[in-house]
Amino acid sequence: MEATKPNTSFLKKIIAIILGFGPGIFAIGYTIGTGSVTSMIKAGSAYGMQLTWVLLLSCIFSGVLMFVYGNYTLITGETALFSFKKYLKGGKILAIIIVIGISFGQWGSLMGILTISSNMLYEIFVLNFEGLRDYKYQTVLVIAVLIVGIFYALMLVGKYTFFEKILVIFVTFMGLSFFVSLFFVHPLASEVINGLIPYIPESQDPTVSGKMMVAAFVGTTMAAATFLSRPLFVKGKEWGLKDVKRQRKDAITAAVLVFIISGSIMAVAAGALFHQGTPVDNVLDMAKPLEPIAGNFAVSVFLFGTLSAGLSSIFPCLLIAPLLVADYQSGKLDTGSKQFRVITAIACLVALIGPAFFGGKPILVQILSQVFNVFILPLVVLCIILLVNNKKVMKEYKTGIMVNIGLYAALFFSCLVSYAGAMGVIEKYF
Repeated sequence: MEATKPNTSFLKKIIAIILGFGPGIFAIGYTIGTGSVTSMIKAGSAYGMQLTWVLLLSCIFSGVLMFVYGNYTLITGETALFSFKKYLKGGKILAIIIVIGISFGQWGSLMGILTISSNMLYEIFVLNFEGLRDYKYQTVLVIAVLIVGIFYALMLVGKYTFFEKILVIFVTFMGLSFFVSLFFVHPLASEVINGLIPYIPESQDPTVSGKMMVAAFVGTTMAAATFLSRPLFVKGKEWGLKDVKRQRKDAITAAVLVFIISGSIMAVAAGALFHQGTPVDNVLDMAKPLEPIAGNFAVSVFLFGTLSAGLSSIFPCLLIAPLLVADYQSGKLDTGSKQFRVITAIACLVALIGPAFFGGKPILVQILSQVFNVFILPLVVLCIILLVNNKKVMKEYKTGIMVNIGLYAALFFSCLVSYAGAMGVIEKYF
């Protein structure tokens, strides 16, 4: 009996660490969904590890912005959009543009997330119930409705801590699944090192260019929704000035985990498919070429991680519009309000457009939604720079030179990537 105590104690510590994760869990939920998984797999299979540098820079700047947005709320007690409206010249218009831009981008992602997730569950059911194969459209749609219905019902619980714990479960399964997959299939170390050299590869894909993939990477790993929602989640956690170190640690941890999980996904795709010259167009298609290399178990683990990624993203994507609207109105989120229920219900209906009309391969829609997300990013970075350097707002708290260097570097990077994304779309479609 005594011999089991150390193991039990260690397990309890691990569980406590996982459950003790703060608002950063929402950053991972926003960042790593089926859109991110799709982008990473497509990039890994088509370019190997050549876009590692984009992922690294995105995660570094994402960590800086999460820290700054969180600290702003700890110091002032106010949230982002409400502060833009209150303190910035033309801030009301800027805030409305940001709300509309991010909401449409996230709802576009939500359509793809639900479509892929419901199709993955369909494939699992078909393995056990072959008769469903003749009713794919109907089955996928029913699964999608059930998923949305369950998540909407969970949303009505209306407590931040409940949302957080649900996300912890999905994100934990997702991270472990992709990390385990990396032990079965991985690229050469030299390829990872070469991938740290800034370079935009040429694309042979008729629908997606290398520039678009760079923008999609940044749009999903350096998502504006992550930073704008962070102040509300920090307030939901009831953190104050005494929690500055905890808030910084939480932001760093979230950024590091996003890099590790996203890098693992890209590395698995690169190791399994890049040297075969087999770029994939659908997450589900990856199972076939991966199977002879890593076996059924590795395929199952990877697909389970992908499904967890999709489910972990549905919560944040449903939350984003009511979060931003509440932030704009008062800086406070009331998850029990009629407004919250109505907006999330609309988001659920929009999500069903994917499985109802776009079929089982919404890869282009996913990537384009990630590219679209990056266009609003420079505005989100610029607004927080103006706020944290406003003496009337920050009072005796002065933003340090290193933080400002990080913010201006993030602004420059976001502008370059937005330009690259726009050029990529123009080159392919105009």
